[in-house]
Amino acid sequence: MAITYLLIGVWAILDPLLGALDTGMPSFLEAVGLNISSEIGYSEIAGLYGGLNLGIGLMCLIGIFKFNIGVFAIKFLTFLTGSIAAGRIIFSLLPTTPGFYNSFFIFEVCALLIGLTFLYFIKKSNQIT
Repeated sequence: MAITYLLIGVWAILDPLLGALDTGMPSFLEAVGLNISSEIGYSEIAGLYGGLNLGIGLMCLIGIFKFNIGVFAIKFLTFLTGSIAAGRIIFSLLPTTPGFYNSFFIFEVCALLIGLTFLYFIKKSNQIT
């Protein structure tokens, strides 16, 4: 998860530059279905998508070496991805809105299930010792 979130963060922050340089890399904005309509939009993408994902990736990386931070990261990501998936489902229940099933939803549900599985086994192993 550390690598995934770190790469998403870097991609979101560098996307405007990569597009201007015509590097041939896929656009982050196109991948997530967004368009920028003003300069503040670039800052929001860099902050919300870039900074947040970099921070989460860094937390996961530190969690590899520090057990308590690792457990916190698993709890945080399990809650976060589950909440995002729930938001997609709730939004899809509103009249005339698109469905929730897409590749991002699949990632979120997988992360939720993996997180719950890890937390179950962490709790189970702590009861044994």
